[in-house]
Amino acid sequence: MLLAGMSALGLGIAVGTLPVPYVVESPGPTYNTLGENQGKPVISITGRDTYPAKGNLDLTTVYVDGGPNGPVSILDAFSAWLTPSKAVHPVELIYPAGTTKEEAEEQSSVAMTTSQENAVASALKELEIPFGQQLQAAALSEGSASAGKIEPGDILKTINGKDITSLAVVQEELAAGKGAPATVVVERGGQPVPVAITPKDNGQGRFILGVMLKYLFTFPFTVDISLEKVGGPSAGLMFSLGIIDTVTPGDLTGGKHIAGTGTISPDGLVGPIGGIEQKMQGARAGGATMFLAPAANCQEVVGQVPEGLQVVRVENLAEARDAVERAGSGQDTSGLPACTSN
Repeated sequence: MLLAGMSALGLGIAVGTLPVPYVVESPGPTYNTLGENQGKPVISITGRDTYPAKGNLDLTTVYVDGGPNGPVSILDAFSAWLTPSKAVHPVELIYPAGTTKEEAEEQSSVAMTTSQENAVASALKELEIPFGQQLQAAALSEGSASAGKIEPGDILKTINGKDITSLAVVQEELAAGKGAPATVVVERGGQPVPVAITPKDNGQGRFILGVMLKYLFTFPFTVDISLEKVGGPSAGLMFSLGIIDTVTPGDLTGGKHIAGTGTISPDGLVGPIGGIEQKMQGARAGGATMFLAPAANCQEVVGQVPEGLQVVRVENLAEARDAVERAGSGQDTSGLPACTSN
C-alpha cells in the first residue's frame, strides 16, 4: 500500500508538471515615461528645449508565460485560472504556430521601435510641429496587385496626382476609385517611376494595392527612449503623452499619477492591445488613480476595473491629452468618456 501510494503521488506530480498549450498573462511592472529607468531618463530629447515634469504617465506591461517563453504546466495553468489577476489563453491566440523565442523577441523589438517612431510623429502632429513623413514599400503580399510594379524600397510619392503624405491618402483614393486602376508614382533609385495598378478587393469590400508599407520620418529633434526588456507596440500612447509633457512648459499631469496603454498611429489614433485586465491591475498596484484605455478594448474593461481606478475611454491622442490636462488642472473628471456595457 505504501508503494502504491508513493507511486500514485509520483504519477500525480509527473502529470502536474506536464506542459500544456496555454499561455498565462499576469500584471507586469509599470514605467513612468516622465521618470528614469536604471538611472537613465526614459525619454531623452536633444535639439529642443525641454521642461521638467512631475507626476506619472505610466506605461503598463504584462508578463507572458508559455509558448516560446517556456512551457506552462497543468498546475501553472490551473493556478492561473483560479487567480483573478491572471488570464489563461490557448497559445495559438497569442503566438502563430511554430514561433520560436528568438522570433518572438525580434517581433516584439521591431514593434517597440515602430511604436516609438509613431509616438514621436503623433506627438509632433498634436503639437503642430512640422516634420517629414514618407511611405516606403517594405514587402508585397502574396498575390499582390502591385507585383512587378512596386518593389521593396520604393518610396510612394503620389497616387492619381495627389501627394502621399499618409496611409489615409492612399486608402481614401482607392476607396473613391472603387476598384478602378490607380496611377502611382514611386521614387526608385532617386528617380520617379509611374506605374498603373488595378487594386484588388481584400474580401471585405476594401480595395488594396497589396503592399506592406512603413513610414520614413525626418524629425526636427532627436528623441531617445531607454527601456530595456520591454517590447511590443502597446506603450505608444504613453510615449506620446510623455513626449508632449517633456517639450511643453508646465506640468501636464499636475502631479497626478496616471497610467494607460494603447498603440498609436502617426496620425494619433489609439489602437487596441492585449492583456488590458492585467495592465489595469498593474497600474492600480503601482499607485495610478486614472487609466487611459483604448476604446476598442472597452468590452474587456467593463466589470474588471480595480477599486480606486478611473478608466477613461480614448480613441485618439487628443482625447487622451485632454483627459490628462483635466486631471492635472484639478477639474472634475467624472464626465470623461468611460467604458460601458452598452
